[in-house]
Order: sequence, then structure tokens, then C-alpha cells
Amino acid sequence: MGARLLFRAIIMGPPGSGKGTVSERIVNTFGLKHLSSGELLRTNIKNETEFGLLAKSFIDEGKLVPDDAITKIILHELKQMTQYSWLLDGFPRTLPQAEELHKVFQPDTVINLNVPFETIKKRLTSRWIHPGSGRVYNTDFNPPKVTGLDDLTGEPLIQRNDDKPETVTLRLQAYEELTQPVLEYYRNKGILEVFSGTETNKIWPHVQAFLSKKIPTIS
Repeated sequence: MGARLLFRAIIMGPPGSGKGTVSERIVNTFGLKHLSSGELLRTNIKNETEFGLLAKSFIDEGKLVPDDAITKIILHELKQMTQYSWLLDGFPRTLPQAEELHKVFQPDTVINLNVPFETIKKRLTSRWIHPGSGRVYNTDFNPPKVTGLDDLTGEPLIQRNDDKPETVTLRLQAYEELTQPVLEYYRNKGILEVFSGTETNKIWPHVQAFLSKKIPTIS
């Protein structure tokens, strides 16, 4: 039996771009191992590992976890996964991270979800919450019966700070500034694939068709 070819992919896209959904579908369709920097971070914080405690100290101060700390833990995880094909999600976010990763693993492809900021803004700012119960409403596809009020209690709904238009705008700008150089880096290496659209269900078939040419699907 010949050696199985391994496939290494990275998925990129701003918060609210549908990256989580697309990642899940890639993993289920093509059987790649999924490594999400966000999940890795949460698990380490929850388990109070050395890295988790370090990361938490930055997050608690409202700072980003330093490049080298994230790079170290991601590379550590990837080294445990050398016999697998994988999908890396949420990393690299900065050019130094991309360069460090490339010294150890050369990704075959980088998938970038290019969703217009206006679409994302609408998607993220349409979420409202009833603080008492945690019930979530979406003004687009799951609106409350009376605007601004909870269906069951009639109490006012609030918007999480993260979902307020000004916060969303800042988050998207910060994301773009950080990742633009990363996208350029991969474009220059000839491995960047951009998928544009406003709906995840319409973007997905294109991602699936592209990957189908590269990797065998799970029967």
C-alpha cells in the first residue's frame, strides 16, 4: 500500500463570516482533523494549564495573547498530528505567526472566506438577548413578536457589547489590519483560494468542489 498523501489546509475569514460552519462541513466531508486556536485556548484556560493561565492573564487585561505563545502551543499540537491531514482554523492571524508556521509545516492551501463587511455587520448586529433567560433573538430570521421585548416576559432585550455596531466595526477593522499581510503572504506563495459571497450555503458548494479535486471524500 502506498503512503497516503497528507493534506494541510488553513481557513481564514473575519468573525461572522461563517468560518465555523464551513470548517465543520470540511471536517465532516473530508475527514480532516480540525484544530481551532479559539477552542484550544478555551480548553487550556478551562484546564488551567501553564499556557491557559498565561493566556488568561492577557485576556483578563483585554490584551491579545502574544504571537509567540500562541505559535508555540499550535505547533506543539500540530506535532502530535503529523500522521493526519488537518484544517487549521483561527491561526495564523499575523505575519510572524504565518512565517513561524511555514518553517515547520507548509500548508497545501489557504481558504479565505471573503464576505462583505456590511453582510457580517448585519449578521452580527441583529442579535438581541433576554438577560434573564438567555433567550436569543435575531431581528432577521428569529425576531421577537414585539420589537425589543422578550416574547415570554415582555421584558426589554439587550444587545451584547460584542454585537453593538461600533464594536463590530472595530473588530472587523482590527481583523483586516492584522490579516491583510497574512493573505498577501499566502497569495505570493500561490496557495491562497478566495471564496466570495454573502451566504454560507452558497459559498460552501464552491469550497467543496475545490477541495474534492484535492482530497478524496470519505465514502
